[in-house]
Amino acid sequence: MNQLPPIAAIATPIGEGGIAVIRVSGKDAIHKVNDCFKGKDLMAVDSHTAHFGKIIQKGGRVVDEVVATVFKSPKSYTGEDTVEVSCHGGVLVTQAVLETVLALGVRGAEPGEFTQRAFLNGKLDLDQAEAVADLIHAKSIKAVDAAHQQLEGRLGKHIKEFRQQIVDATAMVELELDFIEEDVEFANKEQLRKLLSDLDEEIGRLLDTYETGRLVKDGVKTVFIGRPNAGKSTLLNTLVGSERAIVTEIAGTTRDTIDADWSYDGLLFRLIDTAGLRETEDIIEAEGVKRSQKAFEQADLVVYLKDLSLPFDADEREEIAGFQKRAADTPFLLVGTKLDLADHSQEERIQYDLKISAIEEQNIEQLKKIMKQRALESKDYDTSSLLVTSSRHRDALQKARENVRRAITALDQGMTGDFLSIDLRAALKDLGTITGEITNEDVLDSIFSRFCIGK
Repeated sequence: MNQLPPIAAIATPIGEGGIAVIRVSGKDAIHKVNDCFKGKDLMAVDSHTAHFGKIIQKGGRVVDEVVATVFKSPKSYTGEDTVEVSCHGGVLVTQAVLETVLALGVRGAEPGEFTQRAFLNGKLDLDQAEAVADLIHAKSIKAVDAAHQQLEGRLGKHIKEFRQQIVDATAMVELELDFIEEDVEFANKEQLRKLLSDLDEEIGRLLDTYETGRLVKDGVKTVFIGRPNAGKSTLLNTLVGSERAIVTEIAGTTRDTIDADWSYDGLLFRLIDTAGLRETEDIIEAEGVKRSQKAFEQADLVVYLKDLSLPFDADEREEIAGFQKRAADTPFLLVGTKLDLADHSQEERIQYDLKISAIEEQNIEQLKKIMKQRALESKDYDTSSLLVTSSRHRDALQKARENVRRAITALDQGMTGDFLSIDLRAALKDLGTITGEITNEDVLDSIFSRFCIGK
């Protein structure tokens, strides 16, 4: 294991709590903590043992009573010597313990540096390291499940299988190149083509999961649109269970888009309340309408709300039809609101997906179910299936697939093995960037900067 200079950081959220943990990892990490620890000699204890003692500043002042847990290389999260110091959970005392350790020549850790060291020491593949961040930032149960699958190495297992298939194909091609003057044929062209075609299909199946994976990880961007006072803000408040948006009887109260996260049945919805759609000379409200249009264009699910207490007019019918057409493949719901105030004698001649009253909470549970159903209706989602959730992984898979397809084309056109070899090696490199077998410093910096300090 590669032991880098020691680093330290608070690994638990800053604030008041029962305990806080300061993590120290790297060369001489145990020795450094031992220098300010009064209790057992940490240099002499076994790995994976916890010891009660005190953290002492230079001069003998007691900072706090703590428990020091020792993890010796290579059996630690980072693969390095590591000590986790559990102290009382207060802002000042936690900071004092950290500063005592830093004063002994230990450097403060950068965001994600502990996990980066775990990757560099082979404790995690790069895709697993990214899953750690996804797990920390997950805001729904399904996002947690997807991150766990990746952390368990399921994606890495597929990628390694793909790479092995390419290695096998490359070996057949390049062995033949070594004996080109002897006119010896090692590669069975039909067998090679089938291997590459099967690989193309397997990568394709994995890529097909990305849209579902994106929704599971990032949430379903759900945009409420409609005319002023249609009940958009009231519905958002009802779903999230709090007064997130201001609600009044004055048309045009909402001037900007308002976002709120709401989780239903394990799936995260990013609800967006928009300004009411109408022509206006008010500069601020007009900008709000413009932003509403932009939110609509970026939506994963569109919910158009129609006030049932008001009669339809020709302009609104045309407006709804226009939004339905522009939504194209984006799921679109037409929901009637204010059912408690509706004039049921009116002939509407329009098919609603559902009619609700957010104030009376009529049909709200049915709406929740329909929203989830529509959001995932065109997605092949199975809770046990592996999902690609990262755009970085999707891009790498797409590039690998393109190179595999180029190799198939070259094979069909009877090109020489050196052309096939170039495409196959490029695909090998693309897949290697997912697990970190092939990477560069800029990619690592970008990935680990997403982490919190202490992880």
